[in-house]
Amino acid sequence: MSDARIARGDAVALTRALVAVDSRNPDLVRGAPGEREAAILLGQVLEEWGFDVELTDVVPGRPNVVARIGRRGGPRLMFNGHLDVVATEGMIHAPWDATPRDGRIHGRGSADMKAGIAAMCAAAALAAEETDAELIVAAVIDEENESLGTRALVAGGVRAEAAIVTEPTRLTIMPAHRGFVWIEIELQGRAAHGSRYDLGVDAIRHAGHLLAALDELERTVLVTRTHPLLGHASLHASTIAGGVGWSTYPERCTLTIERRTVPGESEESVLREVREACARLAARHVGFAAASRVVFAQGPSDVAPDAPIVRALAGALEGEGETVTIEGMSAWTDAAILNEAGIPAICFGPGDIRLAHSAEEWVEISEIERATRVLERLAREFRG
Repeated sequence: MSDARIARGDAVALTRALVAVDSRNPDLVRGAPGEREAAILLGQVLEEWGFDVELTDVVPGRPNVVARIGRRGGPRLMFNGHLDVVATEGMIHAPWDATPRDGRIHGRGSADMKAGIAAMCAAAALAAEETDAELIVAAVIDEENESLGTRALVAGGVRAEAAIVTEPTRLTIMPAHRGFVWIEIELQGRAAHGSRYDLGVDAIRHAGHLLAALDELERTVLVTRTHPLLGHASLHASTIAGGVGWSTYPERCTLTIERRTVPGESEESVLREVREACARLAARHVGFAAASRVVFAQGPSDVAPDAPIVRALAGALEGEGETVTIEGMSAWTDAAILNEAGIPAICFGPGDIRLAHSAEEWVEISEIERATRVLERLAREFRG
């Protein structure tokens, strides 16, 4: 589908055009093309629709799209979404077809989240002549990996009074989500022949002690750290590796865990809890030794359910005859980075997050159209 065939404000046609472009993240899929082609297509469409458009490489060949429309100098409303998608292995339909069938658009990225990008762009275009706000559309790279795109966006000084991240929420307002911390723990044992219990120290068995201690931590402590929309903090063991053979005490064992955090928790506090658990085990078990480090972390996001942007979006939903529902988001999103930068950001968009990254991914066409109408009303009425 050519960008020239996309009428101003046609979110469905724009969704199809974007889904038809392979924008798999090259940091997740070896040899993948990245977001460049999708960014160029989107930039061309937005220029035709009257936006001032900038494409800026965050890393070579992978640009963010930042487009502005509406009244310069007015209160700023940002719409944010990511252009990158994940791998397609195991999908049960063509990943880049995007031909409508049964009222749906199938394809990798249809729900997560090219329909959301299309809806936000169309809404801004349709509201531009009737709004007192400056509307900023940011279509970024790399959300599926390290969020380099939105990090570059805020580092470059792009700011707004509020933001909507159009992740798939089934048109539910989602003002909060949990963060995560990835921790690697290296347990050190002592290699010895399997017959020499007097010499060997079993690093894998010590990993078992640690897993039991972490299980107790979740059952007795983390379940008490709750958020009204998100439930409680949690953890799970992600991978474990160690040992070299049947008759050798394992010299080391590497355990990785993911710790999901609620607002109020930090990377530092989570790492401290793990290290304190290891210290208690070292005091009880001879030879127990472990070193832990954070591999990667993203913070939680939390906007109050009665915050101005939540109330404004709720009003737009009601104005379009939609039901207002407020829930917590299950997945992590770039809203956390925007909130950290002082931009109140909440999630709202077409599609179902349960279909993200799945073997079958699709979005309801009617939901794209409804999301566009709600976001258009929000943009028209936004007062900052």
